[in-house]
Amino acid sequence: MMNKYLAISRISKIKNEVVDYIECELRKRGIEGLVVSHGNILDILYENNGKLTMKEISEGIDRSKSTVTQLVDRLLKAGYVTKESNLEDKRYSYIVLTEKGVSIKEDFKEISQSVIKEFFKDFTEAETEILLLLLDRVIHNFTR
Repeated sequence: MMNKYLAISRISKIKNEVVDYIECELRKRGIEGLVVSHGNILDILYENNGKLTMKEISEGIDRSKSTVTQLVDRLLKAGYVTKESNLEDKRYSYIVLTEKGVSIKEDFKEISQSVIKEFFKDFTEAETEILLLLLDRVIHNFTR
């Protein structure tokens, strides 16, 4: 019988390997000031013409506002985004991609595609579907 404790250890190992892979790709391309967790924010900005509110980002990537605020602050300091006033509602400001943020879009896409290709290398379509279904079940077990 397989040791079930290995499942959590393996998931952690996969996460670490993916993070290392992405960080290596970023370094190869000379992209600095980014961490893996910035990827979701950049991705949603790329998909929405480079301009969203913090609330829209938070809801779009399913992360708490406080987490998004910390990540966006780092993106601001690194020069990938800027804040823009919302003239219609002063309570909200927009997070907007800068030229620097836009300039890495192709690298971002290439790295993302490369990670997915590596992750699912030698998997059949059926195996990929089964893996995703099983991972969704694990997530569901913890979010009831």
